[in-house]
Amino acid sequence: MALRVRLTKPKTRRGWGSLLLRTALGLVALVALLVFAVGGFYYYRYQTIVDERLKQPLFATTAKIYAAPREVRPGQKLTLTAITNELRSAGYSADGASQLSPLGTFSRNGDSVTVRPGPQSFHSQDGATIHFANGVVDAMQDDHGQSLSSYELEPLLITGLSEDTNRTKRRLVTYDEIPPNLVQAVLAIEDRRFFEHNGINFWRLMVAAGRDVRSGQKQQGGSTLTMQLARGFFLSPEKKLKRKLIEIVITFQLEHRFSKQQIFEMYANQINLGQQGSFAINGFGEASQAYFGKDVKQLSLTQCALLAGIIQRPNYFNPFRHPERVLERRNLVLDSMVETGSITKEQAERAKGEPLHLSAQSVDASDAPYFVDLVREQLIQKLGERDFNREGLHIYTSLDPDLQQAATAAVDSTVHVIDAEVDRLHARHKTGQPGAPTTYPQVALVALNPHTGQVLALVGGRSYGASQLNHAVARRPTGSIFKPFVYASAFNTSLAGTMLPGKESLFSPITLLSDEQTTYDVGGQEYTPKNFEGEYHGEVTARFALMRSLNNATIGLASLVGFDQVASLARDAGVKSARGTPAVAIGAYDATPLDMAGAYTIFANGGLHLDPWMLASVRTPSGDVITDYSPTSKQILDPRVAYLTTSLMQNVLMGQGTGAGVRNLGFHAPAAGKTGTSHDAWFAGYTSNLLCIVWVGNDDYTDIKIEGAHAAAPIWAEFMKRAVELPQYSDTHEFNAPEGIQIISIDKATNLPADGSCSADTYTAAFLDGTVPQETCSHPNGDKRNFLQNIFGLGDKKP
Repeated sequence: MALRVRLTKPKTRRGWGSLLLRTALGLVALVALLVFAVGGFYYYRYQTIVDERLKQPLFATTAKIYAAPREVRPGQKLTLTAITNELRSAGYSADGASQLSPLGTFSRNGDSVTVRPGPQSFHSQDGATIHFANGVVDAMQDDHGQSLSSYELEPLLITGLSEDTNRTKRRLVTYDEIPPNLVQAVLAIEDRRFFEHNGINFWRLMVAAGRDVRSGQKQQGGSTLTMQLARGFFLSPEKKLKRKLIEIVITFQLEHRFSKQQIFEMYANQINLGQQGSFAINGFGEASQAYFGKDVKQLSLTQCALLAGIIQRPNYFNPFRHPERVLERRNLVLDSMVETGSITKEQAERAKGEPLHLSAQSVDASDAPYFVDLVREQLIQKLGERDFNREGLHIYTSLDPDLQQAATAAVDSTVHVIDAEVDRLHARHKTGQPGAPTTYPQVALVALNPHTGQVLALVGGRSYGASQLNHAVARRPTGSIFKPFVYASAFNTSLAGTMLPGKESLFSPITLLSDEQTTYDVGGQEYTPKNFEGEYHGEVTARFALMRSLNNATIGLASLVGFDQVASLARDAGVKSARGTPAVAIGAYDATPLDMAGAYTIFANGGLHLDPWMLASVRTPSGDVITDYSPTSKQILDPRVAYLTTSLMQNVLMGQGTGAGVRNLGFHAPAAGKTGTSHDAWFAGYTSNLLCIVWVGNDDYTDIKIEGAHAAAPIWAEFMKRAVELPQYSDTHEFNAPEGIQIISIDKATNLPADGSCSADTYTAAFLDGTVPQETCSHPNGDKRNFLQNIFGLGDKKP
């Protein structure tokens, strides 16, 4: 019996074991079947989604916005290196490159560079050879050896139109354009086995999952580059198990369809790398421009490490806002590159010693977003609603990138002066609710070429990231920068040979005007304007009235000329709201800063009015012209009247003039200008080659209570100082008087022509032929006898 027991017990264990094994195998098979079924379901389901997505371009084609071409002239302070760098930035390739650019090529030979535009160049012109000596352009010849007085380089890319409602900006790059250091930096910190695994790093994924379980939070990574790409293209960023499984399915499909180089290229163009202003920065190409102001191909080792480092948390590692933590992260990437063997420890240590080398440019300076917004609006107006991005259009504009940077820098470096004045006023008057935040005024700046109407630079606000409202096209009362139109209207009467009512001679700079408070009847209502400072000067010359911006004297002059005549001239110049009332003389009617820039061209451009323009040409990606645009112009003033008005405005910047402060701020080039103060502050001024309007005011239309001389003029002066340091605007000169103008020395005591026997205290004034007084300072009654006749009492005293 015992023997039977021993025999039956082992048999029972084997039976139970076999049953358990079969059950376990069955469960494994069932799980496997479920996994394959579910996996297969999701694989084929998302294969369809992937197929549909890949039928379209992976990245939206972006319409490209180009600047105006740089004009090179002999004598400019430009170097050979600067020109070749600009040609590379424009897309030209050097002779001998493995792939020649369809835009053009260049070659260096000693101290010269030869430029050859290609079939897709903006220019149809021939090439040129530019010679340099001692840091300046020495001479230029065309392809036939003929000397050139100027030559235009290929326009530089400013930016692309944003892709979508999220304001995404992207500059596509190919894998071959990505520096090897950038590839290695990304792999070292994000996915070291990228070129070895099949899209999933299972060990890293399990380690990350384990850490999530222990921490009770879903924070760990573990995703490969391909998984990140799958998530970015097809999925939301939420951390859920189902989404992770789908991400793995799509990852396998991407790995099956594309090579590793293609996947990395897609990743390099898709990855989000932060925010600049209101724009999302996607891809290494855009990030390279945003953070370093250079093409991705030009990135250094340290810059490659920085870009790789901010992938993990772009906003947390924003280099402009958090340089310390970015520096630490960059150095971690460099150490990781040492671990992977892509660089040596010595290279890493040298790189760690370098600063971040961030670009000083803001999005307002480098991308000119207010300007680009206006370009987009004009494209829609001229070409209708169409998908400019899908067509990949090349849009050539008027912008000068150097001057745009100067404009943005001038606003950024000067606006604190206005803010301090606002703080001082608030403290003095204790305005506002206790603890309420102070509202600081907004700013607009428009710079034109006065001889072409070309909008060279435009700033529409303090910060595009904070507000996209473009104040350069916001209508505001113009204040006293309107007054030159009154004086130009008065000079028109002299040109016509018509004396103003109550005057015994034609209007000139020394015509006496009454600066007394006067009441006017306007539609049955009394209008009694005041001078800004509440001071009245009795009889003053026209020159003094404009120089000191006297309201009553100017309105009085407008009444003599005719309010309708003043308003008509202003409307012809682009101030369309002007009407023939007394208030028109002191800028009560509104216009935009861009309007006023165009209006002032009649003074700076010999009486010829030019509509400000921004669009030059729209072309296909292959260079075919869709449409070119020509500026419109109209002769509004006689050149002599334009010069006479300019001469009066030159006085505004001198001595007791309301704009004399710009000289104290260090701007000394020959210029004319006018301050403006209403509820807002204005300054309008120009040199022989550059016109600039600055506006400062509150969005809620409240009075900023700061004069144009103290709010707008400092910004104007800072901008113009920066502008004249640029080669293309450095050759300012005195305004040239046309024929029919006499420059006369005037005695200050009598405001009559000086004859050498009066006080040495004189000033010069410009007169239209036939309007110079016959009297002189020593003969105010018209005694025109010579020195001997005067001594001996000979001749007739009367003329």
